[in-house]
Amino acid sequence: MRVYTGKVLGAFLGFVTLGVVGGLVGFFVGHMFDSGLVRAIRMTGPDGLHALQQEFFDTTFIMLGYIAKADGRVTESEIAQAESMFAQLRLTPSQRASAIKRFQRGAEPQFDPAEELSRFRRTASLRPQTSQTLLLFLVSMGLADGQLDAAEREALARVAKSLGISDVALTRIINMVAAQANFGDRRQHQRQQYQPQRSQLNDAYQALGVTANIDDRELKKAYRRLMSENHPDKLSARGVPKEMVDLATERSQNITTAYDLIKESRGLK
Repeated sequence: MRVYTGKVLGAFLGFVTLGVVGGLVGFFVGHMFDSGLVRAIRMTGPDGLHALQQEFFDTTFIMLGYIAKADGRVTESEIAQAESMFAQLRLTPSQRASAIKRFQRGAEPQFDPAEELSRFRRTASLRPQTSQTLLLFLVSMGLADGQLDAAEREALARVAKSLGISDVALTRIINMVAAQANFGDRRQHQRQQYQPQRSQLNDAYQALGVTANIDDRELKKAYRRLMSENHPDKLSARGVPKEMVDLATERSQNITTAYDLIKESRGLK
């Protein structure tokens, strides 16, 4: 695809204002504009989305290797956790081989995540929410074994910084994901009637990223916002590969369970 609008307009305005030299400068500036426009068109189209999905997949598993190695070595439990993840994502043999290769690369002693994450940000530049979605997936996978040690937390902080996400936002994501995970088992007993314990309610509010003093209207808004953010169509539009969307679907179910618990405690319909 070729675009000449910027070159023509830039050269014309430059020539009118500064003559031949201005025309040349305007042509160069217009060329830069056209290059960016072409890239924007490509990245917002099907080819750009496919490229972002592949970049999301590759970066996810490279960073998982990096986080797993954060405490000095990749343990057997972390390897088993990665294998379980491969099975949950239902990867094809070629995808599994690719994921393992990238996991191993991220776990190399001299691996520096900055360059990898910089490339990811460039690819996702027209979809700014994608960086936060990537961090959300990394936190979810880091918490898959039920805990996040200090070294993993520090590695996630470095990842967040490279993605342009504050440590405050990272802490909020970690607390939300950890609380949401507590509601996976409860879904099996969702029909049981009982007075919820205070600790369960605290987890439920944290799972929605709100505090217990929130009013009913704002509570509903927070719930709907989270459900929208984790909707399969929204995730696909951000470049999340379809193999990973199921993980977000499970998270949505946990969010709904937490919301139902809060509604039950408040006597809401």
